[in-house]
Amino acid sequence: MEYIVETRGLTKQYGDKEVVKDVDLKVPKSCVYGFMGPNGAGKSTTLKMLLGLIHISAGQVTIGGERVNRKNRIAILKGTGSLIESPSYYGHLTGRENLEIVQTLKRVPEKEIDQVLKLVRMEEQQNKKVREYSLGMKQRLGLAEALLGSPSLLILDEPTNGLDPAGIQEIRELIRELPRRMGMTVLVSSHLLGEMDQMADYVGIINHGQLIFQDKLEALHEHSRDNLRLCVMNQTAALHILKREGIPCVLKESALELPRLENDAAAQLIGRLCEGGAGVYRAEEKLKSLEEIFLSLTGRRGSL
Repeated sequence: MEYIVETRGLTKQYGDKEVVKDVDLKVPKSCVYGFMGPNGAGKSTTLKMLLGLIHISAGQVTIGGERVNRKNRIAILKGTGSLIESPSYYGHLTGRENLEIVQTLKRVPEKEIDQVLKLVRMEEQQNKKVREYSLGMKQRLGLAEALLGSPSLLILDEPTNGLDPAGIQEIRELIRELPRRMGMTVLVSSHLLGEMDQMADYVGIINHGQLIFQDKLEALHEHSRDNLRLCVMNQTAALHILKREGIPCVLKESALELPRLENDAAAQLIGRLCEGGAGVYRAEEKLKSLEEIFLSLTGRRGSL
């Protein structure tokens, strides 16, 4: 598999405190990579190190197959767009005028302004002063600025922060479209777990500065398989058979909950329960939510 971003042993230390510890990111090309973690976990610090905005204490960064150093950093980052923390803009200028400044600095054709305005769906607001924009419109303007030059890599730090549900949905749909429409890789951080579930192809989870999970989103959902839940007509018969088989169970909400079983073992057990008169009329796998999976991986409870 080809990776557009790779880090090895990436570390950031402030005094005696390591806020990012030996992080090995692997971001595949042309996907949405969701970088998740609680607030303060090290997400923003990691992204800033990728962009050279803060000094790396240890480790290395490779972007597009080239190891980043002081000499080649500017050249490599020309193919990267970013929106970190909050968009930058001149409030007394219009959205289009702000984009013209960025277009000049990036030395890209003027026609790209119309392309990115259409992409972020703000053609009708382009001639309004930015100080009159809503928070959502300012986020869109920041995205449009990052998209100028058609970067192969787009790095977004909490791009839906402060947006209402409609704004979150619009930004999410835009990000979801970018790999398909432009062949772009989007590395997006968030502490909103449900958001990643609807947007990302790959996921990395960071907690206390350490990368504790990294794989396809489907692999994360494998952690969601929890207990087998059985609804039976005759609980007494079912409990007798389960005790005989040595399978522990608990009664919850008029159903029997068993430990997770492989498909073959579950099928055989249900067959024996039916033969023994238990009368199984429903069998289902109880799944953890994405948030429950996150909590099981991080051991963190409470607000993310």
